[in-house]
Amino acid sequence: MDQHIAEAIGRPDLIRLDDRLVCLRFETMKVVSALAAVRHLLDTGAVRPGDTLLDSSSGIYAYALALACHRHGMHCHIVGSTTVDRTLRTQLAVLGATLEQMEPCSDLKLDQKRRVERVHEILAEHPGYHWMRQYHDDVHYLGYRAVADLIRTSTAGQELTVVGGVGSGASTGALAHYLREDAPRTELVGVQPFGSVTFGAEHVADPEIIIAGIGSSIPFGNVRHASYDTLHWISFDAALAGGVDLLRRHAVFAGLSTGAGYLAARWERDRSPDRTVLFVAADTGHRYVDTVYARHREAVPVGSLAPRQVTGRDGVALPWSRMDWNRADPPS
Repeated sequence: MDQHIAEAIGRPDLIRLDDRLVCLRFETMKVVSALAAVRHLLDTGAVRPGDTLLDSSSGIYAYALALACHRHGMHCHIVGSTTVDRTLRTQLAVLGATLEQMEPCSDLKLDQKRRVERVHEILAEHPGYHWMRQYHDDVHYLGYRAVADLIRTSTAGQELTVVGGVGSGASTGALAHYLREDAPRTELVGVQPFGSVTFGAEHVADPEIIIAGIGSSIPFGNVRHASYDTLHWISFDAALAGGVDLLRRHAVFAGLSTGAGYLAARWERDRSPDRTVLFVAADTGHRYVDTVYARHREAVPVGSLAPRQVTGRDGVALPWSRMDWNRADPPS
């Protein structure tokens, strides 16, 4: 029996969509990393019960850290993106977390930069606060070992390709790291939005939106570039089509980044008949009802979409590009 709701929320489901396509579905994925990170910090004496934990978030991590703080008797302070919606604001308030939300901004890259600047200001004002550094501290890898063990047990004997949004680098990077301990041929496919600097696509803008949570306007220390075999850059419109098809075809209601991951996973499955492809569904679709699912009639059939295969970052172009990264170093 779980001792706290966070433990239940962080436990994923493995759903086989067809013979070689598997969905790793979370209610809120980052609860896994936040719980393990806070527990580790307490066990090592880096923080103590009652301390204040601080971080920046576009949404999912804010909720995850608030739950972890509630579980372990800590205070939580979040510098939130403009994308934090009313439902999440209300949950954070009731959980006892404090939220500073950025003013509305049409440029989510600028929003991210402003959040980090505000974190530094808060640390100067409150040096006793502990900055969780979800983008840079690999303590956030720890919680994914148990998830990798679940995947290993459930897909025993199968050559595996893992597909997921890159984001902070912790989830996909950790899963690949732990799975490769005894299956070094495990492949890792990263999904990125256009405009993200992480793998050098900041020169291509998506007119709709930079998909919050899986891209970045600043370098992230937790991204281990040499872990990735392949990259997919996917536009908002293509991710919308993927999300709608995933719900319509498989009844899985998930977020926009999952729609992008599902699209990439279908492509990788079709080109690798000897592999099982697992994609990460990081959250549910509830906060995307108005921006994505209400527009379901606009979704093009996923069968009509295909990536442009590119050999360098100069070739990356909307609406969907794919590149063999081959576990290379970060872009200069």
